[in-house]
Amino acid sequence: MLKYLEPLIETATARVKFEKITRRGFLGTSGAFALAAYAVPARAFDTYAVGGTDMPHGIVDDPLIFVSIDADGTVTLVAHRSEMGTGSRTSIPMVMADEMEADWSRVKIVQAPGDEPKYGNQDTDGSRSMRHHIQMARKIGGAVRTMLARAAAEEWGADPADVTVEMHEVKGPAGQTMGFGDLAAAAMAQPVPPHEEIAYKTEDQFRYIGKGEVQITDLHDITTGDAVYGADVTLPGMKFAVIARPPVLGGKAASYDATQALAVSGVESVHEIPYISAPPLFAPLGGIAVVASNTWAALQGRDMLEIEWEAGPHGEYNSESYMADLIAQSENPGTIARDQGDIDAAFASAAKTFSGTYTQDHMAHIPMEPPAAIASYADGKLEIWAPVQSPYTTRTDTAKALGLEPEQVTVHVTLLGGGFGRKSKADFVTEAALLSKELGAPVRVQWTREDDVKHSFYHTTSAERIDVALDDASKVTGWRHRSVAPSILSTFAPDEGNMLPIELAMGMTDLPFDLPNIRCEHGKALAHTRIGWFRAVSNIPHAWAVGSCVGELAQELGKDQREMWLELIGAPRTLDPTAAGLPDNFWNYGEPMAEFPIETGRLANVLNMAADGIGYGEDLPEGEGIGLAVHRSFVSYVACAARVKVADGRITVPEMHMAIDCGFAANPERIESQIQGAAVMGMTVALHSGITFEDGAVLQSNYYDYDVVRSDNYPTVVTHIVPHPFSVHATGVGEPGVPPVSPAIANGLFAATGERRRHLPMGVDA
Repeated sequence: MLKYLEPLIETATARVKFEKITRRGFLGTSGAFALAAYAVPARAFDTYAVGGTDMPHGIVDDPLIFVSIDADGTVTLVAHRSEMGTGSRTSIPMVMADEMEADWSRVKIVQAPGDEPKYGNQDTDGSRSMRHHIQMARKIGGAVRTMLARAAAEEWGADPADVTVEMHEVKGPAGQTMGFGDLAAAAMAQPVPPHEEIAYKTEDQFRYIGKGEVQITDLHDITTGDAVYGADVTLPGMKFAVIARPPVLGGKAASYDATQALAVSGVESVHEIPYISAPPLFAPLGGIAVVASNTWAALQGRDMLEIEWEAGPHGEYNSESYMADLIAQSENPGTIARDQGDIDAAFASAAKTFSGTYTQDHMAHIPMEPPAAIASYADGKLEIWAPVQSPYTTRTDTAKALGLEPEQVTVHVTLLGGGFGRKSKADFVTEAALLSKELGAPVRVQWTREDDVKHSFYHTTSAERIDVALDDASKVTGWRHRSVAPSILSTFAPDEGNMLPIELAMGMTDLPFDLPNIRCEHGKALAHTRIGWFRAVSNIPHAWAVGSCVGELAQELGKDQREMWLELIGAPRTLDPTAAGLPDNFWNYGEPMAEFPIETGRLANVLNMAADGIGYGEDLPEGEGIGLAVHRSFVSYVACAARVKVADGRITVPEMHMAIDCGFAANPERIESQIQGAAVMGMTVALHSGITFEDGAVLQSNYYDYDVVRSDNYPTVVTHIVPHPFSVHATGVGEPGVPPVSPAIANGLFAATGERRRHLPMGVDA
């Protein structure tokens, strides 16, 4: 996501430079070879483009960087994306293995350190790992298979065209066979073939791709407790630190007394960390760090600190009054972001109008693993172990904080116990780096759950007002959507209160409805806390508003929900950006509109698939109802059909059907898993998630007052994946499942009880 913002803002993160390095490099004398790096052309394939070619980052596809084969035949593949349950660490290597005809049981995966000049973009965000790297992975695997075949052909004096590679074995025309390990050194001596010289597999030859049979590679270690997360790393002489951070953004300690903290057994020292300035970027908030011989002592010591906090410029931030201001702004004209037709004439001639205002609180990511980082500074070099989504940004940010060059910093990426966008920001890593340099020893900085809830980069709060004009036949003739929300831009640049085109294009300016008059506007809202991307980002408030409004329109006009949705979506068509009044700076998730258009037929299809799957229209017991919602995000289409049940005054969701059209489904097992997770996270957003402020400080602190969906309200989630051939672009999966869940639940609640709720979180009490 950071790379998406670079063309629009100047950040503190250095731009990545991709440089050529030598492709030869033997891995010692063990008979292994490393299959190293050149910048990939803008498009790896003509028939199936990489996607995202207009984005300011490179894709490296040299097999010498990503593949090595040992003398015993073990194939080692490098995973350059972070693993937090999305399956990136499995799926991209799986594609390499399939194309090179490696036996998956003989494949070992290793995690790349943070080094974008070598590996290409490493930001695991934006639901783009597979859509941007599936072809890169195929080229790597296909190149290795070609090199193995050519090496064997030279050994046998055969024509390479007569040599085949199948399931970890190379076969010659006269029945000769050699294993991958036998050919390791000879294959390395082969030139890396260009794309045109690789005979890629056809879809019917895929062994793993699209089959859904390859389990996430870390599954065994995760389920048995052997997986290594950030806090699992231990170094000799390591010290443990926790930090008392200012409760208000931009605040600082006016004074502090560490006497009692230093008296706690195990506490060794107390240090003041420099305070944040505006804009906050990904820098630490600052505060008072307590360093001890163990985490418990550090926590006890922190509790004993006596600190007088100075609130700073945001000490008067209160959620209730701030929301009232957002709502008031949404009732007045704002800056026009999309203008199609004549919206003023539509309302002037309307037989009837309808209006709804839909709001949401800030949200925190609260992954199961709170942030933790280990840093070791010695001899002018820094080594880091941390669960980060953006390893190279971590490298450059910590280097800058310590006055180092990026080449002096090594970032080891551990598994992430959830991320959702929070761990794209390396503030917690920089804290550890600063302390390690000051102490001259390895340091682990551990955040608690309370730290994570009270000091996060929060999802934006917002007010969304939608006004609808109707003619005398109850047809919608005009749609006006006004959004007022603090922007993520405030994290990177001086805050003027304006939203970015990126944020507006997430479910607002890209509205796919077949209507003659559409206008999208946005108002100004200054940020008073750190705003960061959260799974699905601004799609959440926009889908919440649009989906809820569609449900209300159906109610208002006496129409069926599905009928209302399909009427607004209209006949299958490809949205014409010019005719639809899309702005010149319209953002399509970094993808070219010509290759990733907005197709309403795909939107309607997933809606029908989810509705049919759950049995929409069938009779339900009293107190139950089904809600529908559909949304396009990250160039994928997702629908949610939620069965909502109210019993004993409590809202539950016993069943949910999710339908996703993400183009070619490269790894159906991970797609299903991601959609299940999105359904539950969407329920948490709908019923529980709400961060509120009083006097600038967060009121919530842990799961008891910032709750999540628990096992007693966990739905049966059925995932429907629209099948596509490989020729259809693979698109986003990790995030698109979240946005339609909240409006579907709201619509289901209304169907069950007749009660309409317009604020997130809605709460669980009926």
